[in-house]
Amino acid sequence: MADEPLVLGIETSCDETGVGVVRGTTLLADAIASSVDEHARFGGVVPEVASRAHLEAMAPTIHRALKEAGVSPKDLDGVAVTAGPGLAGALLVGVSAAKAYAYALGKPLYGVNHLASHICVDQLEHGALPEPTMALLVSGGHSSLLLSTDITSDVRPMGATIDDAAGEAFDKIARVLNLGFPGGPVIDRYAREGDPAAIAFPRGLTGPRDPAYDFSFSGLKTSVARWIEAKRAAGEDVPVRDVAASFQEAVVDVLTRKAVRACKDEGVDHLMIGGGVAANTRLRALAQERCEAAGIRLRVPRPKLCTDNGAMVAALGAEMVARGRAASDWDLSADSSLPVTEPHVPGSPHAHDHDHVHETAKDNLYS
Repeated sequence: MADEPLVLGIETSCDETGVGVVRGTTLLADAIASSVDEHARFGGVVPEVASRAHLEAMAPTIHRALKEAGVSPKDLDGVAVTAGPGLAGALLVGVSAAKAYAYALGKPLYGVNHLASHICVDQLEHGALPEPTMALLVSGGHSSLLLSTDITSDVRPMGATIDDAAGEAFDKIARVLNLGFPGGPVIDRYAREGDPAAIAFPRGLTGPRDPAYDFSFSGLKTSVARWIEAKRAAGEDVPVRDVAASFQEAVVDVLTRKAVRACKDEGVDHLMIGGGVAANTRLRALAQERCEAAGIRLRVPRPKLCTDNGAMVAALGAEMVARGRAASDWDLSADSSLPVTEPHVPGSPHAHDHDHVHETAKDNLYS
């Protein structure tokens, strides 16, 4: 185990300041500082608020993660950070911090892809990823089907949302139902006491001529909102639990149906589900049911590893080190639209040659 790479990972793509420490595929620490309460009164994430919260939380969260892991900064083999996609200002805070720590420590820097990290985190739960692996990533900003033959260099998009992501639809329906923010957990909770067959909400992009692997939840969101408005206009009570259950069923039905189809079409016998919506209990149950029927092995990390966290970034960083991937240059920048086809942002072969200033800074900060 001591020979496996020890990596610090920093995640600031949205409203979670996540710092993880991983040795190989073993999680040593997963520290998170969330600013979700600061965004709740706005009904969604405010980029400037998120960026300022990251600035305040960064150093304390890094110190907490290192202490929890029981390691010294000098012991690290690298520092990984989410370079994109995400909110530009939020990403810049994380990238700047990672560059500062890596430079001061004289360690290689790895700018990695947020979506690829969501796939790689499953290694901390279930061991090395099979190659190939089909991944269904569902969150507030993404609904994607991805085929990975090498998580450090080859991730191919199969399908994606063409409008609202699944998590975004959960937030919007929760707001219409006056259930608060974020919407995913609260709708999941109400849906457990409702009837998923009570209301026949539409399943987007499931017709014979529709794209096989793309997603659309905008029409579903509108349909649910209009159904609720009609009930209220007629002076009738809205059956919140039945609405939540029926809406949730429409979302997870489409997600799992398309994911299993992609596995069958590509001859892949493993499906990994990640992202914040992967914590949804009905999604997990229906995916397990359909995967078992199709002879597909399902891999889903525990809920805490599904949401944004530093552990997933550290996991991908450790894999980069283990496979000898090129480190990033010191001029690494944030890319809010970094494509998933770029699991990391490599630099030139001599990106980490130490100059005199580098050695001086390292001695001053970590002597």
